[in-house]
Amino acid sequence: MKPLELNPKVPYVVGRKSPTAVAINCASKTGEWIKSRLGAYNELNTKHAPGDLVTDVDKGAEMMIRKLILTHFPDHTILGEEGVAPGAAASAEALSEARKSEYLWIVDPIDGTTNFVHGFPFFCVSIALAYKGEVIIGVIYDPMRDELFVAEKGKGAYIHGQRALVSKDAALADGIVAVGFNPDREFALPTNMKGLNALAGQAQSLRAGGSAALHLAYVAAGRLSGYYEVGLNAWDIAAGALIVAESGGIVTDTVGNPYDIGVRHLVASNGKIHKELLDVLKSADATGITQ
Repeated sequence: MKPLELNPKVPYVVGRKSPTAVAINCASKTGEWIKSRLGAYNELNTKHAPGDLVTDVDKGAEMMIRKLILTHFPDHTILGEEGVAPGAAASAEALSEARKSEYLWIVDPIDGTTNFVHGFPFFCVSIALAYKGEVIIGVIYDPMRDELFVAEKGKGAYIHGQRALVSKDAALADGIVAVGFNPDREFALPTNMKGLNALAGQAQSLRAGGSAALHLAYVAAGRLSGYYEVGLNAWDIAAGALIVAESGGIVTDTVGNPYDIGVRHLVASNGKIHKELLDVLKSADATGITQ
């Protein structure tokens, strides 16, 4: 894979035929199509829970991404949200099988479908490429703001070609932390609510935008100092986790174990507040992990 080329006049250049370029092309083209369908979807259904929505646009977007990737890399495997049955068990099984592949693309065609359905402008396309189980490329595209977040392992993270860096907040009390309201009402949502209540008394302020991938992108951009959520899937996290790490941040599970594509309970931060975040969640019994 051709590495990123940097020069003073063009801060961020990607080889046209590289996997990074393909991911960028997929995300941008698909994102623009999704934007054109805002308020114009034809089908709306629920999956695992009442708040877990899917539209014909999600399915069409994933099909578009699959075709574009396989045109360039026909031997690669693709794990996409819309190709997996609802529920944590089905997600884990699909990932277990898919991660056997040498090259695995991990795709969320619309991260933030509920926002898309309601016209709330906080959703994105998330595309990652893993090599032998390790994420090496991450791309997130926000079509409503025309913001492109890109990272290649060991090469840094960029927002439209400009280097992304995490915030400098040194304490939880100084930072804004994002949280998620997972649609799983039996396990994930109650656990997240315990974490939210605990963090509300410790962080400067909390936010909940409704897109895990964009929350991670915002941590990487320094707009958030941290993000916590229990009950996520590989496609929610993979691209954003690399982007955060390449921006100088830290991504772990909720008890501090290093990030892996199988992680479902997540903490991401600028690194400086990471231990404090983990300690608050542990004290509140809000990790979602039984030790």
